[in-house]
Amino acid sequence: MKHRICMVSDFFYPNMGGVESHIYQLSQCLLERGHKVIIVTHAYGDRKGIRYLTNGLKVYYIPIAPFYNQCAVPTLLTTLPLIRNICVREEITIIHGHSAFSTLAHEAMFHAQALDIRAVFTDHSLFGFADASSILTNKLLMISLSGVNHAICVSHTSKENTVLRASIHPELVSVIPNAVDATAFTPAPENRKKGRVTVVVMSRLVYRKGTDLLAGIIPDICSKYDNVDFLIGGDGPKRIVLEEIREQFQLHDRVTLLGAIEHNKVREVLVQGDIFLNTSLTEAFCIAIVEAACCGMLVISTKVGGIPEVLPNDLIQLAEPSVKSLTKELEAAIEICKMGRSDAQSHERHERVKRLYTWQDVARRTETVYNMVCEEPPRPLPDKIMRYQHCGPIAGKIFILFAALNYLLLFLLEWWLPAKDMDKVPDWPQSKNKLSFSKNKNSGTETNRKECQELGR
Repeated sequence: MKHRICMVSDFFYPNMGGVESHIYQLSQCLLERGHKVIIVTHAYGDRKGIRYLTNGLKVYYIPIAPFYNQCAVPTLLTTLPLIRNICVREEITIIHGHSAFSTLAHEAMFHAQALDIRAVFTDHSLFGFADASSILTNKLLMISLSGVNHAICVSHTSKENTVLRASIHPELVSVIPNAVDATAFTPAPENRKKGRVTVVVMSRLVYRKGTDLLAGIIPDICSKYDNVDFLIGGDGPKRIVLEEIREQFQLHDRVTLLGAIEHNKVREVLVQGDIFLNTSLTEAFCIAIVEAACCGMLVISTKVGGIPEVLPNDLIQLAEPSVKSLTKELEAAIEICKMGRSDAQSHERHERVKRLYTWQDVARRTETVYNMVCEEPPRPLPDKIMRYQHCGPIAGKIFILFAALNYLLLFLLEWWLPAKDMDKVPDWPQSKNKLSFSKNKNSGTETNRKECQELGR
């Protein structure tokens, strides 16, 4: 069964992050499997209109300005004409939204019901239940997922979290983990400093990533070990905390703050280190520890969220999210590095991770979800509208009204510009200009990355 898929999210290149990388890699592998894939996101600066990436992957940078943290302004009904135009002209059969933070993804999945298109959602994050922000986000997610055919989570912990937050039936949620491009993250033991132990940290410097724990670890380790350095990549509001610690303890020559790192340069930083340290307070999957292990590094991480599911016990050392526990595990890893590690150990780690996580496997399992939702019988119109009733005595009625208004607006659009009169977009010829991913078990060779950069300009 071949599908015509529209990936929708506020987060895509040139913005860098795990969601952006996931969408791109998954789209490339689905293209390789013979499906048609387009991506819809908002405009990024002067990047507007339509761009083509590797293998004819079409990206619509629609003219909507980001409102906060790269998210589009929530309008709900006003995006229907543009989403309808794209879906009809591209003959889309599945809308796949990504990230609970993306307003554009939620609106596209809301319109999918009216357009009679199957909707799938992938949740990449964990949320709490106590603070006001989480309560509001969880309520919106419950409303949004009321209309989707299926949801995907990146770990079993994330699935439990999503089922509870959105009040969705567990049978409607599948677990498909992230993957790593093993051809882009290869070990290079010769890049490590001789006689020194380098601890690498690669994350956004925010509270959720445990930056305060890192600030407590650095002085203790530097005072006990004269040959340990810290290499920190990433930026955020908590960077000032690390700068204050570095200034207070005069650690300028041992703690290096690199700032924001582009994803294609992450490997250059990782291969300089012996140990990778992750201090996150909450994580659904944490692709960073997989990339570090793929580079042959010793990995130390907090035991939170879905992290214990990601790597085998002999590839990662888990600690409680406290300064004392993390310091203890880091000291044990430093002693291992002092005894020396062979290059063969790094390459063995790389080969194991390469077999564990491949984008081809993610695409195959996602394709199974697509096949399943396309085999479902169409829902009658009253059922589509009344699905929001369980969202609450007030919110449910409000969104039933919005759903009815959405159908009325669609009726007016169909009268003004019938779908049968709209020109259909010709498909990208798959036999031409196609870069092969089949020679490697992971997509993304050096040639493909260079070609992507050229086509994306």
